[in-house]
Amino acid sequence: MIYIENNQSKKEVKDELNDLLEEVINFTIEEEKVDVDVEVSLLYVDNEEIKNINKEFRKIDRVTDVLSFPMLSYPEGKVYKDIYYKDKELLERNLDNGVLILGDIVLSLERAEEQRIEFGHSFLREAAYLTVHSVLHLLGYDHINDSDKEKMRRREEEILNKFQITR
Repeated sequence: MIYIENNQSKKEVKDELNDLLEEVINFTIEEEKVDVDVEVSLLYVDNEEIKNINKEFRKIDRVTDVLSFPMLSYPEGKVYKDIYYKDKELLERNLDNGVLILGDIVLSLERAEEQRIEFGHSFLREAAYLTVHSVLHLLGYDHINDSDKEKMRRREEEILNKFQITR
């Protein structure tokens, strides 16, 4: 189940955006071999709100585009399909009434609009990219070191290309 909440008023939210991002989330989850029912929440905010959240939770006092709050833990360099997909007993221990709660995504639609202009592509493409990026974080991907960063970037592009969202 994907829960979407709009907590901003700077960017109009149309059904097209909600539908696309829900599809992108589900597609990314499927591509990453998650084969159980999941719960993900997606919250739309503006730059001021994401800056406040970034400062509160990450101690970084600046605007960012998207934040991910995963509910599962992963050893360094490992992702969902390396651990939970292979170890069904571990997966079962993390289910809540048969549902795997992956976590929360906070997306600044205002920042996505700014980046769309900066990168010269559509708003929907930028929002989809940021959503895939965030879902991959929920599934254990990271970009702390160069090796992990390359692995994550490659996976983002593979998923977006399969979903037919290109630059």
